[in-house]
This record gives sequence, C-alpha cells and structure tokens, in this order.
Amino acid sequence: MKKHLNTLFVTLEGAFLKKDGAAVDVRHEGESKLRVPLHNLDSIVTFGWDTCASAALMSACGDAGVGMSFHSPHGKFLASTTGGVSGNILLRRAQYRASEDSDQALRIAKNCIAAKIANSRNLLQRQLRDHADMSQRTDVEQAVVILRNRLDHVRTAGDLATLRGIEGEAARIWFSVLNHLIRVDDQRLRMKGRVKRPPTDPVNALLSFIYALLTQDCRSACESVGLDSQCGFLHQDRPGRHSLALDLIEEFRPVLADRLALTLLNRQQITWKDFDTKENGAVLLKEDSMKKVLVAWQERKQDEILHPFLEEKMTVGLLPFIQCRLLARYLRGDHDAYPAMVWKA
Repeated sequence: MKKHLNTLFVTLEGAFLKKDGAAVDVRHEGESKLRVPLHNLDSIVTFGWDTCASAALMSACGDAGVGMSFHSPHGKFLASTTGGVSGNILLRRAQYRASEDSDQALRIAKNCIAAKIANSRNLLQRQLRDHADMSQRTDVEQAVVILRNRLDHVRTAGDLATLRGIEGEAARIWFSVLNHLIRVDDQRLRMKGRVKRPPTDPVNALLSFIYALLTQDCRSACESVGLDSQCGFLHQDRPGRHSLALDLIEEFRPVLADRLALTLLNRQQITWKDFDTKENGAVLLKEDSMKKVLVAWQERKQDEILHPFLEEKMTVGLLPFIQCRLLARYLRGDHDAYPAMVWKA
C-alpha cells in the first residue's frame, strides 16, 4: 500500500533544491536548511515564484520515481518534472479509448459529479444537525433541497456540456452558502463567490491552496497506478493540464478541502493575520501560515474512515490511490461502473 506522509513541501521563497549524494538538500542564500534522503520521499511540492531545483536532482527524482511539481505562492500549478513513462500501456490505451468515447466518458464524469454534489449536500446536512443556531439557516436548508434537485439532473444529463453546466450551478449554490458555515465574527473572513486567479479574499486564498494540495495528491495517485493524469473525462484536454486529477478531486473537494478550510477558520487556527494583500489585490497565505495548513492537511490524511464500496478501514490519505485503482479496474472491464467516493451524511 502506498504511503502518503512522505511528501516534501517547500514554502521558502527563493529556495534552491539540489542533489547531495542520495539526499535532497534545500538551500537558501547559500545555507542548507533541510536535508532529506531521497528514498524517504514519494514527491516534492514547492510553492514560490523563485524556487528552483538542479538538473541533477530532477534526474535523480525521475530515476527514483519521485514526482516534483512547482506551484505559485497561492497554489496554482506551474510545472512538473517526471522520469521515464511507467505504468501498464494496456491500461493507458483503455483510458484513451474511454476518453474519446463520449458515452463512456459521460458515465465516468457523471459518477464524479454526482459524488461531489452528494458530498456537498451531506456536509450541509451535517452542519445543520451540529449547529442549531446557524445564521441564515433557511438559506442552507434551501441549498440542500436545490443540490438534491441537481443530483437528479446529473443522472439525466445527455452530454458532457450539460453535465458541466449542472456542476457549475451546483458549485455556485455551494459557495453561496459557504459563508454561513463560517462561525467566527470577523467579516473579513467572508467570500464573495469563488475567485481563483488570483484569490481576492482570505477564504478563496485558503481554498485555492488546499485545492492545490489535493490536486497534487490525485495526480500522484494517477501516476502510481499507471493512469495518464493529463487524460480526463470531464475536464477537457489542455497542454500542461492534469485533467484526470482535476476530475478526481471533484468528489473530494467538499469533505477534504472545504471541510478542512472551515475547520481551520472556525477553530481560529487560521485568522485574518495569516494573509497578505498584494498591490494587485491578490490575497495570499503567509509563509508560516502555509506551514500551519500543511500540518493540518497531513494530520487530516491520517484520519481513518470506512470505505463505503470496499467496506474496509483506511486512512483518508489513501483515498486518491484507492479511487485510482477502482477507476483502473473499471477501465479494464473488472467493474460495471466507476464507484466514486460518497461520504455518509
């Protein structure tokens, strides 16, 4: 079983990563800040505009099967390095055929989006149960009803364009009530809709950063199973875009990313002081605050749940890898459908 706590996150702006024997040496202004044996790692994820790595390290990572990806300070994917292509060519061919078959692609995408909407609805229902004094409770209850309706629409969607429209509407409904789930009084910790590039408020900045972490985990899971992370079913192909990873994160967004963001804000582990506002209006997490989120993310991945399809206990961090294996089984013809992950309410 693949481990999930062996990712090296580098948040130090201007850091230089180099190979030092059989280890990764993280340096800054000529001084070594951290040294980690390469064999202890599955991936390296950096955040910063001026973070770079030596060719020798990138080559060693490729040989060792250690993925390396570079992100902007607010989590936008910039580039990645990989070694030789690995994985089962027969599985990849099956994936490409399914991606080009509109009916099969629609079946997979429907399950991903149905799971996303169901998980969003279940999370809202749980919040209603746990917090009887919730402000604007009626709005949240109405959102639950609308999401139930959109879930029915997913099942009857006749093409990917229609499905994307349903997903977009469901996302709009979700984000329209997200502020009601934030229980701190500070009105600066509120969002006015989803804003990505760049995020213009703390909640959007926090969500974007956690989404980047989730995407990296899903991309790593795709590649470990032998799937092509750039060949998706819902998200359209685009150079440099890991469309399959973006497909897979949909079912995880509400319960892994959004729920973690709400927990950090409501427990005041992350406050207004954890963000910087740039001259262009972009709001970004401070470096020390990024570290707090990374610690919380890794701790969340250690939680145990019962997988509803496999009926086995496992850590949350293993879910992307398990879902990729289930998708691979479907593509090989071992399952009648892809069983997307649905959390219990």
